[in-house]
Amino acid sequence: MAKLFDKVIGIMGFADDDYEDDYFEEEEEKEEVREETRGTGNRKGAQVVSIHTQKQIKVVVMEPQAFEDSQSIADQLRNRRPVIVNLENAERNLAKRIVDFVSGATYALGGNMQKVGNGIFLFVPNNVDISGEMKDDFKEKGFFWSLTK
Repeated sequence: MAKLFDKVIGIMGFADDDYEDDYFEEEEEKEEVREETRGTGNRKGAQVVSIHTQKQIKVVVMEPQAFEDSQSIADQLRNRRPVIVNLENAERNLAKRIVDFVSGATYALGGNMQKVGNGIFLFVPNNVDISGEMKDDFKEKGFFWSLTK
């Protein structure tokens, strides 16, 4: 839309002389690109594009020491980053509160969670899928079945 407006201004004579030079340079560049993308086969004018569009996902590992750290875990999930939470060294009541808060945030964001080990949890946003065998294990024994603190 802005280019159309610039063209109208240029036709009226209100544009800078630099605009006309830029316009002709852009048209020449577009023509060069068209010539380069033309193949010798049946696909004349076809453009070559990269189909590798998947962005690398970074996993965040956190070991919260206070309940206030649970908000930063939820912020990471909101930014669509998977989070591994290590609660092995946390007090039992604190660990329960953090898991309750973060699992609620995960549910609200449409994500999933899974217990990975003793006091270690994986929380993922809705763009990541979890597959594994331990999901049924914590349903039977609970989250903190072997946490001794």
